[in-house]
Amino acid sequence: MNLKFLETFVWVARLKSFRLTADKLFTTQASISSRIAVLESELGVKLFLRDSRGVSLTPEGLKVLDYAEQMMDTMQALKQSIETRSSKVGRIRIGVMDTVIHTWLSSLVAQMMDCYPLVEIELVADTALNLCDQLQKGFLDLILQTDLLRQESVRSLELASHPMGWIVASQSIYNRDYASVADLARERIITYSKNSHPHQDVLSLMQANDALAPRLNCVNSVSAITRLLRDGFGIGALPPVLVSEELASGELILLNIEQRLPNLQVVVSWRVGVEWVEEVVALCQKVVEEYAQKVGEAYMVLSRPSAKS
Repeated sequence: MNLKFLETFVWVARLKSFRLTADKLFTTQASISSRIAVLESELGVKLFLRDSRGVSLTPEGLKVLDYAEQMMDTMQALKQSIETRSSKVGRIRIGVMDTVIHTWLSSLVAQMMDCYPLVEIELVADTALNLCDQLQKGFLDLILQTDLLRQESVRSLELASHPMGWIVASQSIYNRDYASVADLARERIITYSKNSHPHQDVLSLMQANDALAPRLNCVNSVSAITRLLRDGFGIGALPPVLVSEELASGELILLNIEQRLPNLQVVVSWRVGVEWVEEVVALCQKVVEEYAQKVGEAYMVLSRPSAKS
């Protein structure tokens, strides 16, 4: 009996969805349906019932689930007893945007070094636009940025998002009440690089509130943005998670503006066919989940599984 099919069965039972299982296992819904059909044929029983409310186990499916979970646990224990750390050798090229560098990148690298001690990790820091271009040209194997890419040779998965905020130095002239976004737009706004998602979102919000000529200052470095804000040079449009220590100390504060910017998405994209890259994708999911639990939803919101080509 194919263990991959048993694993598929277990995940469909847990998630109660063929689509979510396909996302979880980085495959198609048709492939999931095919695996379940083969398993049902081998066992000679119907495992799932599908209706308008979703997917549910049959009585026979409930019996099979108990044994399938035991088999998967046994296989996992066997793998761990044979080798706790991978003997894979090679190199993986990872591109990261600044936001990831200043949040959970260190945790990802630490776990990768522990899981793959013989693998060379090559990191490239750049804007989301440049990272997408380098991935599509084959210069990178996996990137962490803001865009869902749609290309035959590339897959993407939304990991999480960061709430955005209007942030100022507590002792600066910009720390005052603002009647509206249009009032805010009269001041100097500091945000991400030109044509980035945050830059476009700031522009759209300003224009929607009749602020047609906002004073935007685009900076492609989170460290530089933070330094400018701390020195009182303007109002920052960025995720509060990036300045959590300064906010906690009171050096920076979050303005109470009713009109909110869209969350900043964090997306992992990777080239199809690169050896064991999907293992690193799964590790990214694990690290992001741990980080989101640590910082809370005010700083990071986990995305529902949504893998796309």
